[in-house]
Order: sequence, then structure tokens, then C-alpha cells
Amino acid sequence: MSEPSFRSVMRVGLPGFLREGFLPLGAFYTAWRLGGLEAGILASTAVSAAIYAHERRAGRDGLLVRLSLAFVVVQSAVGLVSHSTIVYLATPVLANAVWALAFLASAAIGRPLAGTLACAWYPFGPQFRRSDEFRRVFAVESVVWGLYLGARSALRLAMLLHGSVTGFLVVAFVTGTPAMLGLVAWSVWYSIRRFADEKQEVVPGEAQRAAA
Repeated sequence: MSEPSFRSVMRVGLPGFLREGFLPLGAFYTAWRLGGLEAGILASTAVSAAIYAHERRAGRDGLLVRLSLAFVVVQSAVGLVSHSTIVYLATPVLANAVWALAFLASAAIGRPLAGTLACAWYPFGPQFRRSDEFRRVFAVESVVWGLYLGARSALRLAMLLHGSVTGFLVVAFVTGTPAMLGLVAWSVWYSIRRFADEKQEVVPGEAQRAAA
């Protein structure tokens, strides 16, 4: 297995990230403006199901893909039962808060969630996933992602309660795909750099022990 590089990791993971982050929200907003809440929910659900089918055909039936589809189904059911745009849009806001807590808690117990999700972008070996090095690097990333998701959840909730639906969707997009792109790029760069630094520290130590 080749060593990961920033370009190779982004090439594998970025297209799916953009599809999942932009297309369902865009489909909801377009259909909502044209046909109302139910049309928006159905359009978003249909696009999410199509993305899931695409990922399955590409052989990427991972944890994150299944969780995304399951959440879309639950969110759609809540929106259709409540007949409320506010309730429908509040569901992912609350989910973001749960994800924030999950990231922070996973770092605290030494099983960083960022590391689990990173395996969808690069096939880390089982032994390496159990290493202290793996846990240290992705614990930092888990804390950063947890703080970001918590802040994003609070901002979107404030806009949902005190602003307009259009304003909420603008905030959701700006703090979503563009901000996440930057954070994803940082995460990939940080993990590759830290793993490279760790390897450079280990190799000289092994050479000294061999010489002794």
C-alpha cells in the first residue's frame, strides 16, 4: 500500500464529500421554493438515495454512507409528520450537536471518531489503527471537529429561531460545504504531516538501538 499524500487522499474522498454536502441541500431549497415543504423533502430524499446508490456501486458502503442515508430517512419522516419547515430544518441542527458531543467524547475516551471516519478516505491497517500514534493524531482532529460542529449547530439554531428560512439555508451552506472543505483539507494535511513527523522520530531511534 502506497504512502498517503495530500493529493491522493483528497482525490479519493473529496468528490463524495461534495456530493453529500451540497446536492441534498440544493435539491431541498430548489424544490421547496417551487413546490413547498413536501416537495423539498422528497427531492432531498431522492437525491440522498441516489448518492447512496452511487456509493454502493462504487464499493463504498461504509459507516458514514449508511449513517447519512438513515439520517435523511428519519429527518424526512419527521418533516412529513410535523408539516413544519422549522422542525424539518431543526433536525440536522440537533444532529450536528450530537455529532459534536460524539467527537469530543471519543477523543476523551481514546477512541477518536475522526480516525474511524478517516478510514473511508484511506485504508489504514488494523494494527496501525490501534497504535498510540493513530489515536494521538485523530484525537486532536476529533476535538477540532467537535468544536466546529458545536459552534455551527449553535449558529444555525439562532438563525432558525430568529431569522428566515432562506437566511438559515444560506448560513447552513456557508458554514457547511465551504467551511468543511477548509477543515477537511486541514485534517488531511495535519494527519499526513504528523504521521511523517512521527516516523522520522522513530527511525533514528531504531537506528541508534541497532548500532548499540
